Amino acid sequence: MSEPPIINGLSVDVEDWFQVGAFENTITRADWDSLELRVGDNVARILDLFDAAGVKATFFTLGWIAERNRQAMQAIVARGHELASHGYDHTRVFTLTPEQFAQDLAKSRAILEDTGGVAISGYRAPSFSIDARNPWAHRVLADHGYAYSSSVAPIVHDHYGWRDAPRFAFNPVPGSELVEIPVTTALFRGRRLAAGGGGFFRVLPYAFSRWAIRQVNGTEARPAVFYFHPWEVDPGQPRVAGAPLKSRLRHYTNLGRMQGKLSELLGDFSWGRMDELAAREAGRSLDWAA
Repeated sequence: MSEPPIINGLSVDVEDWFQVGAFENTITRADWDSLELRVGDNVARILDLFDAAGVKATFFTLGWIAERNRQAMQAIVARGHELASHGYDHTRVFTLTPEQFAQDLAKSRAILEDTGGVAISGYRAPSFSIDARNPWAHRVLADHGYAYSSSVAPIVHDHYGWRDAPRFAFNPVPGSELVEIPVTTALFRGRRLAAGGGGFFRVLPYAFSRWAIRQVNGTEARPAVFYFHPWEVDPGQPRVAGAPLKSRLRHYTNLGRMQGKLSELLGDFSWGRMDELAAREAGRSLDWAA
């Protein structure tokens, strides 16, 4: 009898087109309320895509978004997906003090639990901003009762990355049950390659992602963790002309192809919620504290 397929973690980082790191020096926080909100319609499109594929996922959502999209939060929960925290307004964790981070966690959780009507037990840091500069953040998460985090990218990248962190589930706080589930990397000639979604999935050929997830599921017999954003299935979003060319290329490349690639990915592998993946991985997670 063949082994059942590994169930990978499927996640959506719920933020709108103007809240991304690529535009943070072009669009100010003060501008947000004057800009077009498109995330609600994009979340609805994603929910339909997931229903068609018969998969469940986790929606790591900004508190700022939840305040303005109660209906979308309720739809996420009603259709069997996990609602989890992405912080309040996409502030990178390494720019905060421990006290400020605790306040951000409490504020965003209160909003999400009010709008979604469910308890919040999962967290993903904006821009994977828990790294070697702020390992204390895991202790704060544990103190606030989070069951798991998916906030570490164990690679080198110009915007984020914790090169020395484990590639798979680990326990970052001694004496705590908090599990950290890093975003997926693959290995090529001993080098770690980002392979967990986002811009890498959208820009690179689909064959790369398929190869990487097969490596993780097959050679290493571990689940992959994949993420994308609602704005990535929205080729009609406004264009930010004043942003640097590199940022515009990262943000807009292949938006029109994204939904088709996602459909292929959902059909090629097995997918589920991050809270369920974290529960399965807890029994074999590595004890590792920076």
